Amino acid sequence: MKQRKNYGAIDNFRLAAALLIVAIHTAPLASFSETADFLVTYCMGRVAVPFFLMVTGFFVLAPYQKAVGRGMERERAAWQKVEKFLKKTAGLYAVSILLYLPVKAYAKQWPDGWGWAKEIFFDGTFYHLWYLPAVLLGCLLLAGMMRVSSPLAVSLVAFLLYAVGTAGDSYYLLISKVPAFKALYEGIFTFSSYTRNGIFFAPLFLWMGVLIANGRLTMPARKAAIGLLISMAGMLAEGMLTFTMEWQKHNSMYLMLVPAMFFLFELLLSVELKPFGMARDLSMWVYIIHPICIILVRGAAGALKMEGLMVKQSLVHYLLVCLVSLALAFGAAKGREKAYVPKWNERNG
Repeated sequence: MKQRKNYGAIDNFRLAAALLIVAIHTAPLASFSETADFLVTYCMGRVAVPFFLMVTGFFVLAPYQKAVGRGMERERAAWQKVEKFLKKTAGLYAVSILLYLPVKAYAKQWPDGWGWAKEIFFDGTFYHLWYLPAVLLGCLLLAGMMRVSSPLAVSLVAFLLYAVGTAGDSYYLLISKVPAFKALYEGIFTFSSYTRNGIFFAPLFLWMGVLIANGRLTMPARKAAIGLLISMAGMLAEGMLTFTMEWQKHNSMYLMLVPAMFFLFELLLSVELKPFGMARDLSMWVYIIHPICIILVRGAAGALKMEGLMVKQSLVHYLLVCLVSLALAFGAAKGREKAYVPKWNERNG
């Protein structure tokens, strides 16, 4: 089958995914309906982080998987791209940790002893930064599996890890009724507050990106759209079930999220679309700085005595945070261009 090379929709969806992450931290529909906000933000919006993981798998890890076992020189060259991505991501994480240390100190969220290691390697040192250690650990874990296992074995292990993670996330209060499972997850939660981390969450979506890239799959847009609608409906039903039954410890992981992400990625690959040049940079900066923008909007609302509109009206609050985030992200991206700071994205590692 012919491999697709039009990535315009993938690039553009990065920005949409970043704005979905902002929504997860601002609950834009809460002023109108808690149920609608849950379904739109905490079910449909959960496609954002898996999308970024699949992009990494597609552009960074797929060449390495293809090179494994085909000669040391070829394998070494492919690993250098992975290594470059890991170094840049680790650098971004280090800068982000430093950026949020003053906020963390002001909020008196200062861990002791093991708490620092837990945050740095699993939870993230600020609530949104968990993705960075997750993608780092997930890449290392998946690369190791690809090196020693067959694609079928990697698929089985990655899905098993995700299933274990989902049971400790959306189904935890159900599964923990079994004493043995409760003991297992209590052990997991000693080193990671949630199962949406680099061990249980990241490997499957990274691997899906690899499979789509190297499998040369093609799916017409119409079939991908139908599959996405069906799987998204299933995810909404799953989310509503686990929410109303009060099974959730968290709501990042659903079983139906897996097919939904497959069809979403296929749909984006099947669409001919011109890429927006700054989408990759803007999405990265929006992700990094949006919690600071939430603080800025709340501070401005207090100074202007407009908390009722700018904070308590959730949709207005969300739109203002997006506006401030995009403005600062644009300035940061332009400033980096002038300063010639290497770009952080999965296209070139």
